[in-house]
Amino acid sequence: MDARPLPSGRIAPTPLALGTAALAGLYRPVDAERAAATVDAAWEVGIRAFDTAPHYGLGVAERRLGAALRHRPREEYTLSTKVGRLLRPLPPPHGDDLANGFAVPADHERVWDFGASGIRRSLEESLERLGLDRVDIALVHDPDEHVRQALDEAMPELHRLRDEGVVAAIGVGMNSTRPLTRFVREADPDLVLCAGRWTLLDHSALADLLPAALDHGVGVLVGGVFNSGLLADPRPGATFDYAEASPRLVERALRLREVCERHGVPLRAAALRFPFGHPAVVGVLTGGRSPAEVTEAAEALATPLPSELWAELRAEGLLPEGVPVPGEPPVIPGRAGEGR
Repeated sequence: MDARPLPSGRIAPTPLALGTAALAGLYRPVDAERAAATVDAAWEVGIRAFDTAPHYGLGVAERRLGAALRHRPREEYTLSTKVGRLLRPLPPPHGDDLANGFAVPADHERVWDFGASGIRRSLEESLERLGLDRVDIALVHDPDEHVRQALDEAMPELHRLRDEGVVAAIGVGMNSTRPLTRFVREADPDLVLCAGRWTLLDHSALADLLPAALDHGVGVLVGGVFNSGLLADPRPGATFDYAEASPRLVERALRLREVCERHGVPLRAAALRFPFGHPAVVGVLTGGRSPAEVTEAAEALATPLPSELWAELRAEGLLPEGVPVPGEPPVIPGRAGEGR
């Protein structure tokens, strides 16, 4: 798939981006050698967009990603990191950070800071950990409890940083569509990262975020396309949004897989491709903790999908009428027949 430039024209990431939370020991340890090999595998399959954050492993993700990319031509890839959490050293003894999801030593604490000076300091410290001269995209990270300050202080500071040429593009990353939609309408971002709300199982972004992004010329990067596991491996006990999936959701995911298998398509391939049905979407973000996982994701995204697949999913009631799918011109209210 060709890159979809952001509507602002400031940057054009590859349609598949590599997220790095898993490389920082999300839920279970990953050693530095495997993390480096995973980034190398992403490069080999053509991924040129990488996303990280101070939160991921208390800076481990940024350090590992920066080390893996340092010998790559800087003009050939795009890199995004997050702002809003500062890392402050803690004295020993150190336990682990599993309470926050990461199997790394808890040698730092996270400090929320969406003030202007905190945003600038966060970016400076990220560059130190990355060991690179710049990032391309800076995203306000999960400001759910700090929306007002993020609107009043964080986003204006990011606009200044963009005007100064420190970053090329700015935006917000969240799991909830309602506040993301507010940022789209009020804060003039280039990009928003929406996790888990525009998937084969959850279409809630279509109600507010995606139409607003299209109207305001904001690109949408979709994360969590597998809803934290259920769409990657549907079975009882699988997770949906990081909690055990309900029997109803498991049954629905199994039905999705059955329809995909009738068309010779892996469910993972359909899950990765589905978000591109909406013209506001510029890419999907997927994680990986091994070279094999990254290679499988790239192969899945490249898998041809027959139009009959989407038609049967609708006929089975697994996709509502009106939900746009790849290969069809989306019908956007007020823009009937307008595609991209």
